[in-house]
Amino acid sequence: MSTDLKQAALDYHAQPKPGKIAIEITKPTETQRDLALAYTPGVAEPVRAIHQDPEAAYRYTAKGNLVAVITNGTAVLGLGDVGALAGKPVMEGKVVLFKAFAGIDAFDIEVDTHDPDAFIDTVALIAGGFGGINLEDIAAPHCFRIEKTLRERLDIPVFHDDQHGTAVIISAGLINAVKLAGKHLEDARIVCLGAGAAGLAAMRLLVTLGARREHILMVDRQGVIRAGDESVNEYQRAFAANTDRRTLADACVDADVFVGVSGPNLLTAEMLASMAENPVVFALANPDPEIAPELAQQTRQDVIMATGRTDYPNQINNVLGFPYIFRGALDVRARTINDAMLTAAVHALAALAHEPVPAAVLKAYDLASLSFGRDYFIPKPFDPRLIDVVPAAISQAAIDSGVARITQVIRP
Repeated sequence: MSTDLKQAALDYHAQPKPGKIAIEITKPTETQRDLALAYTPGVAEPVRAIHQDPEAAYRYTAKGNLVAVITNGTAVLGLGDVGALAGKPVMEGKVVLFKAFAGIDAFDIEVDTHDPDAFIDTVALIAGGFGGINLEDIAAPHCFRIEKTLRERLDIPVFHDDQHGTAVIISAGLINAVKLAGKHLEDARIVCLGAGAAGLAAMRLLVTLGARREHILMVDRQGVIRAGDESVNEYQRAFAANTDRRTLADACVDADVFVGVSGPNLLTAEMLASMAENPVVFALANPDPEIAPELAQQTRQDVIMATGRTDYPNQINNVLGFPYIFRGALDVRARTINDAMLTAAVHALAALAHEPVPAAVLKAYDLASLSFGRDYFIPKPFDPRLIDVVPAAISQAAIDSGVARITQVIRP
């Protein structure tokens, strides 16, 4: 990042007032009667109603449109364990995206602990006032147990975006990219570089969608994750392969798909050259991908590529997912976000990329035209159709799978 951009980022967050969010009052507070209704004595009536029926909180409070964005600051962006307070600008940013893209109110909460049990208990104790919990920037492997335990303890959606949000967008893009390559997901040989939260969740979701576990090689800093390796943790063990391939270079030979959720410049031109015809490369490390798109194109003219950056085609960006996934879940007061809802989001996003692109998208990206193909196989973040298409798919999947409290969409 340039010095000018760094200073601009600091100025943006500091001026004209610190931070990126504030609270909005939704009811009049101008008269004595307003005050009597908002607080004492009038507020006692919704208190009594909720005491008698906890579900009444959805009618009389902001719970139904309120998400808690919660972190302990142990895996913030690419900066690592910077602590809970240093993670607050990112959490505020997530709150902004919830509101801007899906009309969802959110509070950011920073829990200053490395103890997963203390974190779990803290979140569980405050969760009742929210319609959903978005876990953010929590390091693996603790993030897996934290999410699993909270999902078991709570009756509202608990969603770790670094896992499932990333997985949904990767999967939606890959479904289309593999088709463009003239291949089928169930036959594709996949290499995933990065065996943390994002990589493991993405591979699990791809298996749900039809990819074969035996066709997946996961690679971490030590090389290919192989059966019998005692250093592999319990979450990686499901993808431990029976193979004699040891290095990333070994894994890439004849692979159809490369998914990178790791670090910059780790996929070499030689590795890309060894992949199968029409290789699909998702180099998602930010800001510098596992292989530069320019180098990839020079190496293989048949490469089908995505990155995590806004300045290249096919950006894999979580903002395509989490606001709309939560919107759809909140609209039917879902008790959880399950695999049926995630796969519904995948298919909705993948299908949308096949539709004619509206003029608003072309204007936002200063493009004369755009249509489905190698340079466009995942919707753009500013596509105005996302708010209609993805939440509807999520709500219907929640209803069909029996986790919705109501079967008629209610949106604030």
